[in-house]
Amino acid sequence: MSEVEAESDVDEDPDMGDLFDELEELEDIVQDDASRQQVRETMRVAMAASTALSPFGRVIRGYDRADLAEALLGSLLFGIPMAVEGGTQEVGAFLAPRPLLLVGSVVFAIGLVIGIIYVADFQDVRVHHPILGLIPRRLAGVLGVSAVMATLLLTGWGRIDWAEPWLALANVVVAFVPMSIGAALGDILPGS
Repeated sequence: MSEVEAESDVDEDPDMGDLFDELEELEDIVQDDASRQQVRETMRVAMAASTALSPFGRVIRGYDRADLAEALLGSLLFGIPMAVEGGTQEVGAFLAPRPLLLVGSVVFAIGLVIGIIYVADFQDVRVHHPILGLIPRRLAGVLGVSAVMATLLLTGWGRIDWAEPWLALANVVVAFVPMSIGAALGDILPGS
């Protein structure tokens, strides 16, 4: 391949995401373990270099305790107002007899989280070792933290009564929607 052809394959403004794309392609191509290990080491160095830049435009790969803690904080920041406002219970009472709207609210929240993490391009988020080869760990973590925190927060502060489980679940769903948005933003904006 000539230099002119090689240069035409490069984007106008290459970024760290382009570098990772190229390194991942190279990792798939190399045959021996030593070369593959060298490519992985280069990816680790590139990851470290990308975190030294601004908080935006980083490549985010993997999911660990720090990401979970960031999601927890974001979830609480958006969830505490939901727990103290009476509107949460009013909307929950409205949704409880309407299961289609209740399920639609959950699907809407999941769609928003996917959009924030993977589509909106706040950061270049990579799926790394998905659960069962299908579910991204970051998505599961953000949604799981939001659901657990919504349940614990509303239950712990006496905002829901599990004697009426369907109404309690509806209230949890109402709090889950903004808490999942907060968790997604809390997780990806620091760029870890």
